[in-house]
Amino acid sequence: METTGFVGLGRMGRPMALNLCRKGHALVVHDINPEPVAALVAAGARAAGGAADVARAGGVIFTMLPDSAAVELVVAGPDGLLAHARPGSVIVDMSTVSPLATDRLAAAAAARGVSFVDAPVGRLASHADRGESLFMVGASDADFARVKPLFEAMGTTIYHCGGVGTGTRTKLVNNYLAIVSCQLNAEALALSQRLGLSLERTLDVVYGTTAVNGQLKIAWPAKVLRGDTAPGFTIDLAHKDLTLIVEAANAARVPMAIGAAAREAFSTARGRGYGALDFSSMVDVLCDLLEIDRPRLAPGTGA
Repeated sequence: METTGFVGLGRMGRPMALNLCRKGHALVVHDINPEPVAALVAAGARAAGGAADVARAGGVIFTMLPDSAAVELVVAGPDGLLAHARPGSVIVDMSTVSPLATDRLAAAAAARGVSFVDAPVGRLASHADRGESLFMVGASDADFARVKPLFEAMGTTIYHCGGVGTGTRTKLVNNYLAIVSCQLNAEALALSQRLGLSLERTLDVVYGTTAVNGQLKIAWPAKVLRGDTAPGFTIDLAHKDLTLIVEAANAARVPMAIGAAAREAFSTARGRGYGALDFSSMVDVLCDLLEIDRPRLAPGTGA
């Protein structure tokens, strides 16, 4: 079996790598934090000395990193993956990054005889824990066929969006709707609270009309409306993604007035110290600012 490399064992990367180990894939891993590396070694992976070591060992190499700068350094830096990868290897970046960064890395990889695949992840860290991630994959047909079994070990839903770069761009469209929905929901529920309405009855009405959205019906009743603001996807990361979205839209000459306004609302939340909380906590940010009771479902009530 071909050895698989994995760089970036944070909240999303660690469970994905663990699922690869559990499904019997030979894995070599690296992270700047030794704790998740030790957990992967205990599960059967081999610890690498750095990105270069991963590149020399892995035929398919995954990266799951926090931002464009980190991905470009790990992939194209002076001692990065491309400097040491074997011709014919495939680098699969699952991070959410700038589409222009993806394009640069794909071109640099091609110049060295290495394939590049962009495969950002949908769904939350809890889904990654259960092996239920969704992948939006930009790849050639041949590269997609090669990496698909590895995605199947980490997730349940895999979309081949097109050629290299389409996965990242699809992720930005998806996250635009998800993140802006949080700000829209926050304002709507803050208004409901200010007007003295029953949260349960308000949600019953909204769920029965076209005003409903997935965040409000699925995610929020399991998170902030139950008082759970532990991060599945943080306000800080949502702000980062909105920045990428607005920049990509500006480059494509697409006006993004609502996105720009939502980004500033998330900037306010970060400035007030809420950045590490789940992005559903945007409703708490607004209610705290207005000194309105935070909306919470009564114990035992349905969502």
